[in-house]
Order: sequence, then C-alpha cells, then structure tokens
Amino acid sequence: MDVGSVRVGVALSDPAPILASPLVTLSRDEREDSDLDQLAGLVTEHEVVEVIVGLPRTLADRQGPAAAIAIAYADKLAGRIAPVPVRLADERLTTVTASRMLSQRGVKGKKQRAVVDQAAAVEILQAWLDAASAQRARAGGS
Repeated sequence: MDVGSVRVGVALSDPAPILASPLVTLSRDEREDSDLDQLAGLVTEHEVVEVIVGLPRTLADRQGPAAAIAIAYADKLAGRIAPVPVRLADERLTTVTASRMLSQRGVKGKKQRAVVDQAAAVEILQAWLDAASAQRARAGGS
C-alpha cells in the first residue's frame, strides 16, 4: 500500500507470489476510517496473508512527517486485520518512479493522479516480492 494524506493506493500479488498488480485507490477518511474498513474487507476478500505498507524515508534515510502518517495508518490497519501481519517497507522515490512511468506511457494530469497511488503501491509490493524471492533463493542455495 502507498499511504498518502489524501489517497491510499493498493496493489495485490498473485498467489505465487511473484507479480504485483494494481488493485484500487481509496480516498482517505480520517473522520470515519471508512478507508480502513474497505481495506479490511479487501484483506478478507482476497485472502491476503501479509500486508506491506510503504514507509516514506528521506534520501538521508530519515523518517519525516509522511513516515509518521504511514506508521500510524499501518498500526490502525493492523488492529483491524489481526492476525494478518502488517509490515513496513522502504518506499523512497516510488511515487516519483510511478509518475515517470505513467508520463512515459502518456498518462498525465487528472488521469495520472487517479492511478499514481496504485502504481506506487505496485512499486512497493514488487520490490518486497523481489527481495523475498532473492532471500528464498539464498536460503535454498540457488
């Protein structure tokens, strides 16, 4: 997930788990937490076994206000979907990368804003899946 102050981009992996795909962009609802309710429903519907939330860090490897928002959001979500674990993953520059990729594909302006959070969520999840795959390969001697 890519958690922003206005929207939450959500991606999902295939069962293998090898490939991340965009799922949905939700509007944040800090008053009613309806976005958290929707996420909890998606976790159940898609039989999610682990949730990865992007942790924005600065290029100097520090946590700023955006990181505090992501951590608080992850904690709230964890309380709703336990025992499914919620993990934080470094998401430096994922939104920038996603925006560039969308621009290169001709997606701009309002259309880009509508999907950039999903694209960033895909970047976050794919990096997590790739790292987990590499770790399994090292552990298996491959």
